[in-house]
Amino acid sequence: MNVYFFTFAALFYFLAVLAYLSYIISLKKIVSNIGLALASIGFASHTLCLLTRYVEAGYTPVTNLHESLSFFAWTIIAIFLIANLRYKIRVLGAFLTAIALILMLFAFALPKEILPLAPVLRSFWHPFHVTFAFLGNAIFTLAFCCGVMYLIQEHQLKSKKMGTVAKRLPSLKALDDLNYRALTFGFPLLTLGIITGSVWAEYAWGRYWGWDPKETWSLITWFLYAAMLHQRLTVGWRGRKAAIMAIVGFVSVLFTFLGVTLLLPGLHTYSNW
Repeated sequence: MNVYFFTFAALFYFLAVLAYLSYIISLKKIVSNIGLALASIGFASHTLCLLTRYVEAGYTPVTNLHESLSFFAWTIIAIFLIANLRYKIRVLGAFLTAIALILMLFAFALPKEILPLAPVLRSFWHPFHVTFAFLGNAIFTLAFCCGVMYLIQEHQLKSKKMGTVAKRLPSLKALDDLNYRALTFGFPLLTLGIITGSVWAEYAWGRYWGWDPKETWSLITWFLYAAMLHQRLTVGWRGRKAAIMAIVGFVSVLFTFLGVTLLLPGLHTYSNW
């Protein structure tokens, strides 16, 4: 049953992407409202997918690559819906729903069967670890999108050629503020993800830290975002530098999540990934 909800969610995310792209072209408010409604329906179906998979599996369904990609997409849409309530940046939907859809398509291509849970994953701390980590990653995805939009908008303003996309983008100040807000929420969640992961590692392998490739790259990513936050608070980094660093940080997030999993085998790589 969870696969049907998953497919339904992916379909509505696809329709939401089309609606938001249409909004970029038409600038009609009703089109963006349709996109929001489609994304919301997709999110509801996606939530049912995760709940039914949890019931069918008997454990938190974030244990293999299919489930992880799906959960990452779900958290991205959740963060988008929350950000939309607060900031009303309509064009943001075109970016975040597209990223979520790409993750869903990759997840769709992977084996979807429910396998017995690996012994190392039978831990009280595992659900907390993955929830904190993916929520932090989803918020960093938001910061990444703000960084990309900032660079596009800045380029258009400097060239004095306000293209179709730039006219749809928020002000540089709004994008920079949202970037900073995302950093202040995402960094504590990333920190909690690493802390709960360390506790889980002690339970699973008898040590809190072992320089496994996933652990090492998680620490590198943490230092990148720590440096960003430090520069924001002490040096006053804003604008272009902050936008570029948000993009660099997100590349590190993706490599930690996917690159390490696929290219650097370690204790975080399981047979059912």
